[in-house]
Amino acid sequence: MNPKVSIVVPIYNVDKYLVRCLDSLLNQTLKDIEIICVNDGSSDASLPILEKYEEIDKRINIINKVNGGVSSARNCGIDAARGEYIGFVDPDDWVDHDMYLSLYKTAISDKADIVMCSYIREFSNHSKEKKFNFPEKSIFENQSVKSNIMRKLIGPLNEEVANPELMDAWGTVWSKLFRADIIKSNEIRFTDLNVIGTNEDLLFNIQVINFAQTFVFLNKPYYHYWRANSGSVTTGFKPLLFDQWLNLYHLIEEFIKKNSLSEEYYSALNNRMCLGTLGLGLNTISKENKDSSFKKIKHLKHILKSEQLKNSFKQLDLKKFPLIWKVFYFSAKIRSATSLYFMLIAIEILRKNLR
Repeated sequence: MNPKVSIVVPIYNVDKYLVRCLDSLLNQTLKDIEIICVNDGSSDASLPILEKYEEIDKRINIINKVNGGVSSARNCGIDAARGEYIGFVDPDDWVDHDMYLSLYKTAISDKADIVMCSYIREFSNHSKEKKFNFPEKSIFENQSVKSNIMRKLIGPLNEEVANPELMDAWGTVWSKLFRADIIKSNEIRFTDLNVIGTNEDLLFNIQVINFAQTFVFLNKPYYHYWRANSGSVTTGFKPLLFDQWLNLYHLIEEFIKKNSLSEEYYSALNNRMCLGTLGLGLNTISKENKDSSFKKIKHLKHILKSEQLKNSFKQLDLKKFPLIWKVFYFSAKIRSATSLYFMLIAIEILRKNLR
Protein backbone atom coordinates (compact mmCIF):
# COMPACT_ATOMS: atom_id res chain seq x y z
CA MET A 1 0.00 0.00 0.00
CA ASN A 2 1.13 3.55 -0.66
CA PRO A 3 2.14 5.70 2.33
CA LYS A 4 -0.05 8.49 3.62
CA VAL A 5 2.69 11.11 3.25
CA SER A 6 5.82 11.38 1.12
CA ILE A 7 8.46 13.73 2.54
CA VAL A 8 10.97 15.00 -0.03
CA VAL A 9 14.40 16.04 1.28
CA PRO A 10 16.85 17.57 -1.28
CA ILE A 11 20.39 16.92 -0.07
CA TYR A 12 23.67 18.52 -1.10
CA ASN A 13 26.74 18.57 1.18
CA VAL A 14 24.88 18.90 4.49
CA ASP A 15 26.55 16.19 6.56
CA LYS A 16 26.81 18.59 9.52
CA TYR A 17 23.01 18.83 9.82
CA LEU A 18 21.62 15.70 8.19
CA VAL A 19 21.39 13.47 11.27
CA ARG A 20 19.31 16.05 13.12
CA CYS A 21 16.92 16.34 10.18
CA LEU A 22 16.55 12.59 9.59
CA ASP A 23 16.03 11.84 13.30
CA SER A 24 13.19 14.35 13.43
CA LEU A 25 11.51 12.67 10.44
CA LEU A 26 11.96 9.09 11.62
CA ASN A 27 10.53 10.04 15.02
CA GLN A 28 7.26 11.32 13.54
CA THR A 29 4.12 10.12 15.33
CA LEU A 30 2.68 9.54 11.86
CA LYS A 31 4.43 6.27 11.01
CA ASP A 32 2.95 5.64 7.57
CA ILE A 33 5.36 7.88 5.67
CA GLU A 34 8.16 7.59 3.15
CA ILE A 35 11.21 9.84 3.31
CA ILE A 36 12.58 10.47 -0.18
CA CYS A 37 16.19 11.61 0.22
CA VAL A 38 17.44 13.00 -3.08
CA ASN A 39 21.24 13.07 -2.94
CA ASP A 40 22.05 15.84 -5.42
CA GLY A 41 25.68 14.87 -6.12
CA SER A 42 27.01 15.44 -2.59
CA SER A 43 30.80 15.21 -2.22
CA ASP A 44 30.87 15.13 1.61
CA ALA A 45 29.67 12.40 4.00
CA SER A 46 25.96 12.93 3.24
CA LEU A 47 25.58 9.72 1.21
CA PRO A 48 27.22 7.40 3.81
CA ILE A 49 24.93 8.91 6.45
CA LEU A 50 21.90 8.27 4.25
CA GLU A 51 22.96 4.68 3.57
CA LYS A 52 23.38 4.03 7.28
CA TYR A 53 19.88 5.35 7.98
CA GLU A 54 18.43 3.36 5.08
CA GLU A 55 19.70 0.17 6.74
CA ILE A 56 17.98 1.15 10.00
CA ASP A 57 14.61 2.19 8.54
CA LYS A 58 13.23 1.09 5.16
CA ARG A 59 10.97 4.14 5.01
CA ILE A 60 14.02 6.00 3.75
CA ASN A 61 14.34 5.95 -0.02
CA ILE A 62 17.65 7.24 -1.41
CA ILE A 63 17.79 8.64 -4.94
CA ASN A 64 21.25 9.53 -6.25
CA LYS A 65 21.58 12.05 -9.07
CA VAL A 66 24.07 14.37 -10.68
CA ASN A 67 24.11 17.80 -9.05
CA GLY A 68 21.39 19.99 -10.55
CA GLY A 69 20.25 22.22 -7.69
CA VAL A 70 17.44 22.14 -5.15
CA SER A 71 14.63 22.56 -7.70
CA SER A 72 15.90 19.63 -9.74
CA ALA A 73 16.25 17.49 -6.60
CA ARG A 74 12.73 18.31 -5.38
CA ASN A 75 11.29 17.52 -8.82
CA CYS A 76 13.02 14.16 -8.73
CA GLY A 77 11.42 13.54 -5.33
CA ILE A 78 7.97 14.51 -6.64
CA ASP A 79 8.32 12.01 -9.49
CA ALA A 80 9.17 9.24 -7.02
CA ALA A 81 6.54 10.12 -4.39
CA ARG A 82 3.84 7.50 -3.76
CA GLY A 83 2.02 9.23 -0.89
CA GLU A 84 -1.44 10.70 -0.79
CA TYR A 85 0.17 13.96 0.33
CA ILE A 86 3.63 15.43 -0.28
CA GLY A 87 5.71 17.50 2.13
CA PHE A 88 9.13 19.11 1.72
CA VAL A 89 11.86 19.45 4.35
CA ASP A 90 15.24 21.10 3.83
CA PRO A 91 18.12 18.98 5.18
CA ASP A 92 19.50 21.62 7.55
CA ASP A 93 16.08 22.06 9.19
CA TRP A 94 14.04 19.81 11.47
CA VAL A 95 10.41 19.30 12.47
CA ASP A 96 8.45 18.60 15.66
CA HIS A 97 7.62 14.93 16.16
CA ASP A 98 3.87 15.42 15.60
CA MET A 99 4.04 17.85 12.66
CA TYR A 100 2.97 15.45 9.93
CA LEU A 101 0.35 13.68 12.02
CA SER A 102 -1.26 17.03 12.80
CA LEU A 103 -1.11 18.26 9.20
CA TYR A 104 -2.34 14.95 7.76
CA LYS A 105 -5.23 14.59 10.23
CA THR A 106 -6.27 18.16 9.41
CA ALA A 107 -6.05 17.46 5.67
CA ILE A 108 -8.30 14.41 6.02
CA SER A 109 -10.84 15.91 8.44
CA ASP A 110 -11.20 19.16 6.47
CA LYS A 111 -10.77 17.57 3.01
CA ALA A 112 -7.95 20.05 2.45
CA ASP A 113 -5.75 20.25 -0.62
CA ILE A 114 -3.08 22.15 1.29
CA VAL A 115 -2.38 22.45 5.02
CA MET A 116 0.15 24.96 6.31
CA CYS A 117 1.70 25.48 9.75
CA SER A 118 3.80 28.32 11.16
CA TYR A 119 7.49 27.97 11.94
CA ILE A 120 10.38 28.94 14.18
CA ARG A 121 13.55 30.56 12.88
CA GLU A 122 16.50 28.90 14.56
CA PHE A 123 19.77 30.77 14.98
CA SER A 124 23.00 29.52 16.50
CA ASN A 125 22.22 30.93 19.95
CA HIS A 126 18.47 31.63 20.02
CA SER A 127 15.10 30.92 18.43
CA LYS A 128 12.44 33.28 17.08
CA GLU A 129 8.91 32.26 16.14
CA LYS A 130 7.45 33.72 12.96
CA LYS A 131 4.26 35.39 14.15
CA PHE A 132 1.09 35.29 12.07
CA ASN A 133 -1.82 37.48 13.12
CA PHE A 134 -4.33 34.65 12.67
CA PRO A 135 -6.40 32.40 14.94
CA GLU A 136 -5.22 28.90 15.84
CA LYS A 137 -6.96 27.46 12.78
CA SER A 138 -8.20 29.17 9.62
CA ILE A 139 -10.00 27.49 6.71
CA PHE A 140 -10.18 29.01 3.24
CA GLU A 141 -12.45 27.46 0.64
CA ASN A 142 -13.11 27.84 -3.08
CA GLN A 143 -12.64 31.42 -4.30
CA SER A 144 -11.32 32.63 -0.93
CA VAL A 145 -8.23 30.42 -1.45
CA LYS A 146 -7.30 32.64 -4.39
CA SER A 147 -8.47 35.97 -2.99
CA ASN A 148 -6.67 35.42 0.31
CA ILE A 149 -3.78 32.98 0.03
CA MET A 150 -2.79 33.26 -3.63
CA ARG A 151 -3.12 37.01 -3.60
CA LYS A 152 -0.91 37.22 -0.48
CA LEU A 153 1.71 35.16 -2.28
CA ILE A 154 1.64 37.35 -5.37
CA GLY A 155 2.05 40.46 -3.24
CA PRO A 156 0.76 42.64 -0.40
CA LEU A 157 -2.09 45.16 -0.56
CA ASN A 158 -3.13 48.09 1.64
CA GLU A 159 -1.93 47.73 5.26
CA GLU A 160 0.04 44.57 4.41
CA VAL A 161 2.77 46.67 2.77
CA ALA A 162 3.64 48.09 6.21
CA ASN A 163 5.53 44.87 7.03
CA PRO A 164 7.78 44.07 4.05
CA GLU A 165 9.74 41.56 6.16
CA LEU A 166 6.57 39.39 6.34
CA MET A 167 5.99 39.34 2.58
CA ASP A 168 7.30 35.81 2.02
CA ALA A 169 6.11 34.23 5.27
CA TRP A 170 3.32 32.41 3.37
CA GLY A 171 5.53 31.41 0.46
CA THR A 172 7.63 28.54 1.78
CA VAL A 173 6.94 24.95 0.68
CA TRP A 174 8.46 23.28 3.74
CA SER A 175 5.69 24.59 6.02
CA LYS A 176 2.99 22.82 3.98
CA LEU A 177 1.44 19.50 3.11
CA PHE A 178 0.16 19.27 -0.49
CA ARG A 179 -2.34 16.83 -1.98
CA ALA A 180 -0.17 14.83 -4.37
CA ASP A 181 -2.85 14.52 -7.06
CA ILE A 182 -2.91 18.30 -7.60
CA ILE A 183 0.84 18.44 -8.19
CA LYS A 184 1.06 15.34 -10.35
CA SER A 185 -2.09 15.65 -12.45
CA ASN A 186 -1.30 19.27 -13.31
CA GLU A 187 2.40 18.51 -13.87
CA ILE A 188 3.51 21.25 -11.47
CA ARG A 189 7.24 21.32 -10.83
CA PHE A 190 9.84 23.66 -9.37
CA THR A 191 11.45 26.14 -11.77
CA ASP A 192 15.22 26.01 -12.23
CA LEU A 193 16.98 28.33 -9.78
CA ASN A 194 19.26 29.53 -12.57
CA VAL A 195 16.17 31.14 -14.10
CA ILE A 196 14.51 32.78 -11.09
CA GLY A 197 17.13 32.94 -8.33
CA THR A 198 16.25 31.73 -4.83
CA ASN A 199 12.46 32.12 -4.81
CA GLU A 200 11.46 28.82 -6.39
CA ASP A 201 9.04 28.14 -3.52
CA LEU A 202 6.91 31.18 -4.39
CA LEU A 203 6.18 30.19 -8.00
CA PHE A 204 5.51 26.57 -7.05
CA ASN A 205 3.06 27.62 -4.32
CA ILE A 206 1.18 29.98 -6.64
CA GLN A 207 0.79 27.24 -9.25
CA VAL A 208 -0.45 24.62 -6.77
CA ILE A 209 -2.82 26.99 -4.95
CA ASN A 210 -4.40 27.88 -8.29
CA PHE A 211 -5.94 24.38 -8.28
CA ALA A 212 -6.71 24.12 -4.55
CA GLN A 213 -10.31 24.15 -3.28
CA THR A 214 -9.50 24.07 0.45
CA PHE A 215 -6.50 25.58 2.25
CA VAL A 216 -6.10 25.24 6.02
CA PHE A 217 -3.66 27.28 8.11
CA LEU A 218 -2.67 25.95 11.54
CA ASN A 219 -1.07 28.69 13.59
CA LYS A 220 1.28 26.27 15.34
CA PRO A 221 5.07 26.38 14.83
CA TYR A 222 5.88 22.78 13.96
CA TYR A 223 8.76 23.52 11.58
CA HIS A 224 12.26 24.67 12.60
CA TYR A 225 14.02 26.76 9.96
CA TRP A 226 17.80 26.82 10.53
CA ARG A 227 19.26 30.27 9.73
CA ALA A 228 22.87 29.66 10.75
CA ASN A 229 23.99 27.60 7.73
CA SER A 230 26.39 29.81 5.76
CA GLY A 231 26.47 27.22 2.98
CA SER A 232 22.73 27.36 2.32
CA VAL A 233 21.50 28.34 -1.15
CA THR A 234 19.58 31.18 0.50
CA THR A 235 22.74 32.83 1.86
CA GLY A 236 25.68 34.57 0.20
CA PHE A 237 26.03 37.07 -2.63
CA LYS A 238 24.20 36.30 -5.88
CA PRO A 239 25.55 38.44 -8.75
CA LEU A 240 22.76 37.41 -11.16
CA LEU A 241 19.93 37.98 -8.69
CA PHE A 242 18.48 41.09 -10.35
CA ASP A 243 18.05 39.44 -13.75
CA GLN A 244 16.59 36.32 -12.11
CA TRP A 245 14.28 38.53 -10.05
CA LEU A 246 12.95 40.14 -13.23
CA ASN A 247 12.41 36.68 -14.73
CA LEU A 248 10.38 35.63 -11.69
CA TYR A 249 8.10 38.65 -11.90
CA HIS A 250 7.63 38.15 -15.62
CA LEU A 251 6.52 34.56 -14.98
CA ILE A 252 4.08 35.69 -12.27
CA GLU A 253 2.70 38.39 -14.55
CA GLU A 254 2.20 35.80 -17.30
CA PHE A 255 0.42 33.59 -14.74
CA ILE A 256 -1.96 36.46 -13.85
CA LYS A 257 -2.72 37.07 -17.54
CA LYS A 258 -3.19 33.39 -18.36
CA ASN A 259 -5.67 32.92 -15.51
CA SER A 260 -7.53 36.20 -16.16
CA LEU A 261 -7.06 37.39 -12.59
CA SER A 262 -8.41 40.77 -11.52
CA GLU A 263 -6.57 44.09 -11.39
CA GLU A 264 -5.79 43.74 -7.67
CA TYR A 265 -3.39 40.88 -8.49
CA TYR A 266 -1.40 43.23 -10.74
CA SER A 267 -1.38 45.82 -7.92
CA ALA A 268 -0.17 43.15 -5.49
CA LEU A 269 2.62 42.16 -7.89
CA ASN A 270 3.64 45.80 -8.33
CA ASN A 271 3.87 46.15 -4.56
CA ARG A 272 5.91 42.96 -4.33
CA MET A 273 8.33 44.32 -6.91
CA CYS A 274 8.77 47.56 -4.96
CA LEU A 275 9.22 45.82 -1.62
CA GLY A 276 11.63 43.41 -3.27
CA THR A 277 14.19 46.18 -3.63
CA LEU A 278 15.03 45.50 0.03
CA GLY A 279 16.23 41.99 -0.77
CA LEU A 280 18.00 43.13 -3.94
CA GLY A 281 19.71 45.87 -1.97
CA LEU A 282 20.82 43.60 0.86
CA ASN A 283 22.21 41.18 -1.72
CA THR A 284 24.16 44.04 -3.35
CA ILE A 285 25.77 45.24 -0.10
CA SER A 286 26.46 41.69 1.11
CA LYS A 287 29.92 41.27 2.62
CA GLU A 288 30.46 38.39 0.20
CA ASN A 289 30.27 40.97 -2.60
CA LYS A 290 33.88 42.16 -2.81
CA ASP A 291 33.08 45.20 -4.98
CA SER A 292 33.92 48.66 -3.66
CA SER A 293 31.23 50.87 -2.14
CA PHE A 294 31.29 52.94 -5.32
CA LYS A 295 30.54 49.87 -7.47
CA LYS A 296 27.80 48.73 -5.11
CA ILE A 297 26.11 52.13 -5.33
CA LYS A 298 26.47 52.00 -9.11
CA HIS A 299 24.76 48.58 -9.14
CA LEU A 300 21.93 49.91 -6.93
CA LYS A 301 21.51 52.77 -9.42
CA HIS A 302 21.26 50.21 -12.25
CA ILE A 303 18.51 48.34 -10.37
CA LEU A 304 16.53 51.51 -9.61
CA LYS A 305 16.67 52.62 -13.25
CA SER A 306 14.85 49.50 -14.42
CA GLU A 307 11.75 50.54 -16.38
CA GLN A 308 9.71 47.75 -14.79
CA LEU A 309 10.67 48.90 -11.31
CA LYS A 310 10.10 52.59 -12.08
CA ASN A 311 6.59 51.79 -13.33
CA SER A 312 5.85 49.77 -10.20
CA PHE A 313 7.02 52.57 -7.89
CA LYS A 314 4.65 55.01 -9.62
CA GLN A 315 1.78 52.98 -8.15
CA LEU A 316 3.22 52.42 -4.67
CA ASP A 317 1.28 54.18 -1.90
CA LEU A 318 3.79 55.20 0.77
CA LYS A 319 1.09 56.31 3.22
CA LYS A 320 0.68 52.80 4.61
CA PHE A 321 4.33 52.47 5.65
CA PRO A 322 5.78 53.22 9.09
CA LEU A 323 8.33 56.04 9.02
CA ILE A 324 11.52 54.01 8.61
CA TRP A 325 10.15 52.06 5.64
CA LYS A 326 8.57 55.19 4.21
CA VAL A 327 11.99 56.86 4.05
CA PHE A 328 13.62 53.74 2.61
CA TYR A 329 11.10 53.18 -0.16
CA PHE A 330 10.85 56.89 -0.91
CA SER A 331 14.61 56.84 -1.59
CA ALA A 332 14.07 53.88 -3.91
CA LYS A 333 11.15 55.63 -5.58
CA ILE A 334 13.19 58.75 -6.38
CA ARG A 335 16.13 56.49 -7.34
CA SER A 336 18.56 57.88 -4.77
CA ALA A 337 21.08 55.03 -4.82
CA THR A 338 23.51 56.65 -2.36
CA SER A 339 20.81 57.20 0.29
CA LEU A 340 19.58 53.66 -0.26
CA TYR A 341 23.08 52.27 0.17
CA PHE A 342 23.63 53.83 3.60
CA MET A 343 20.15 52.85 4.78
CA LEU A 344 20.81 49.26 3.68
CA ILE A 345 24.02 49.25 5.74
CA ALA A 346 22.01 50.40 8.78
CA ILE A 347 19.25 47.85 8.13
CA GLU A 348 21.78 45.01 7.88
CA ILE A 349 23.31 46.02 11.23
CA LEU A 350 19.84 46.15 12.82
CA ARG A 351 18.93 42.73 11.35
CA LYS A 352 22.01 41.14 12.87
CA ASN A 353 21.31 42.70 16.26
CA LEU A 354 17.66 41.56 16.20
CA ARG A 355 18.39 37.94 15.30
